[in-house]
Amino acid sequence: MRKTAKITAICNQKGGVGKTVTAVNLGIGLAREGKKVLLVDMDAQGSLTASLGYQRPDQMENTLATILGRIILDEPVSPGEGILHQAEAVDLLPANIELSGLEVTLVNTMSRETILREYLNSVREQYDVILLDCCPSLGMLTINALAAADQVLIPMQAHYLSIKGLEQLIRTISNVKRKINPGLEIAGILITMADLRTTYSREIIELLRNSYGDKLRIFNSIIPQSIRAAETSAEGRSIYLHDPAGKVSAAYASLTREVLAS
Repeated sequence: MRKTAKITAICNQKGGVGKTVTAVNLGIGLAREGKKVLLVDMDAQGSLTASLGYQRPDQMENTLATILGRIILDEPVSPGEGILHQAEAVDLLPANIELSGLEVTLVNTMSRETILREYLNSVREQYDVILLDCCPSLGMLTINALAAADQVLIPMQAHYLSIKGLEQLIRTISNVKRKINPGLEIAGILITMADLRTTYSREIIELLRNSYGDKLRIFNSIIPQSIRAAETSAEGRSIYLHDPAGKVSAAYASLTREVLAS
């Protein structure tokens, strides 16, 4: 019998911390290692969808909002419906602006925290890994992601304010674990967009390791700050194709190995 996919929510309520870049490059990194990967875009801005080469998400008819809307209405969803097969060997369930309206609808829905879980349970036997690229808020869509996930990967910048925001996120994860999803764990904290040439970045990383290192895993792989990583979103392809010999590509390959070893 095939093992069902491990579901990982890539989550931080702060924007601009590299969630989408991490979802793309970890997902494609795992696919390059032979894993069957589904990426789910959970942000109404459609950043993950655009980053994988689908540059006009708002013109798409079949998206995460469509699928979840049908589950809310108790309408049938056929297996694999809405899933796109991307050129770098990952599958994608795209998102667009319609997801904003769905978040409002969820507030008044029965079992509102577990609508996404219901959908993912119907497809998880087809995959080894499912990565959820969460929106930068702690609203109902993020709660759905945490309710569906086995674990949470937290990307965060080497900034003091990022550490302060981490406390709130950990409290939310603890609440979801206690009330909705007792199996939920924190996979680890991934330091992103770090400028290791500066004393400030190094001090923040040391503070993070001293504050949380005994309680939470902090990945050894650190994603460096690089304009090459930012360029990949516009290119619609991974860092492995865009800058294969670069330091960001090496860092995400290292992260992929850490995730596979855990």
